[in-house]
Formats: sequence, structure tokens, C-alpha cells
Amino acid sequence: MKQNFHTEENEGQSRLRTVLSWAVNLAVVVTLALFVVMMFGDRVTVAGRSMEPELASDDVVLLNKLWYNFGKPKRMDVVAFTGKDNAEKIYVKRIVGLPGETVEIRGGSLYIDGTETPLPGDGRLMAAGLAEAGVTLGEGEYFVLGDDPETSEDSRFANVGSVERNQILGKVWFRISPLSRLGFVN
Repeated sequence: MKQNFHTEENEGQSRLRTVLSWAVNLAVVVTLALFVVMMFGDRVTVAGRSMEPELASDDVVLLNKLWYNFGKPKRMDVVAFTGKDNAEKIYVKRIVGLPGETVEIRGGSLYIDGTETPLPGDGRLMAAGLAEAGVTLGEGEYFVLGDDPETSEDSRFANVGSVERNQILGKVWFRISPLSRLGFVN
């Protein structure tokens, strides 16, 4: 007959293994949480009405900063980007023109490489700005518009102009405030 003897030494080792296991699990969870927050949790507050009805003034949105490390910005992506002359000013707009394309606005309509393209939001583009004569985008340049173009300061105007890839902070993907409008951004 075999007897099972538990010694204080065995109990101490068992407790040590349990504590180490908890510590490793906690370290993994904290590291993963930090990664998720740093890559997907950067917050931006929308300033102004230029992205209505999709985003309203003072909406707080999350950015996915990692998204464009694996792919390029696409037409109709909503992005946050810095101003050319003022890196502290952050804009939230929708990409409509991609690198190498020519963007033109005539008769209140948007044309990409000569083809009429549906506008984001409900408005017509009454002010063509720089795009009246056509803007040909260089490599790594994007043309952005607000969903409410009549209140939007966007690529049509010299103070914003075409947005370079290195100005883009990330893709806007989720609204966290106000809670009544919590959800994904189209």
C-alpha cells in the first residue's frame, strides 16, 4: 500500500507555481491590452459639422492606427489626419480620390478620372475650390471631402489640399461617444 505524503515543501512549490502562473497570465493580458489600446484605441473628437450625418460635432471616435500598415487607404474610408502646417490640428474626413487619380468638381458633381462618382453624404459640391480645374494626385496623396461638403474644410481648399499618406493618423472605425450613437463608422 502506497501512501501519499504532502510535505510543506511540496505545498510551497505548488503555491509558487500557482503564483507564477497567475503573474505570467496577468503580464500577457496587460501586454495584449496595451497593444490593443495603442493600435486601435487612439481617440479623436470630431470638430464641426462637416461629417454629418455620419459623425456629429463632439462625437468621440477610435482610430485603427495599424490598419494601413497592412493595406492602403481606400475610397470612402473615413480617416483622421493632421494639417500640413499644423500637426496639432486633426481633421476627420472621407477619402474620395486615390493616388494617381484626377479629381474634378463641376456642376456640383464629383468626377474621378472623368467619371462621375457618387458623393458621400447628401450634399452637392457648390464650391469646387482647387478641384474646379482638376487636381491630379501624386504618389501617396489622397483627396478628402466631408460628408456635408457645404460646411467642410477639405481638399478643395488650399489650407488642407491633398493629404499625404504620412499625415494620415489612422482609419476611423468606431464611435464611443455619445453612448446613444455607439457603434461602427461606415
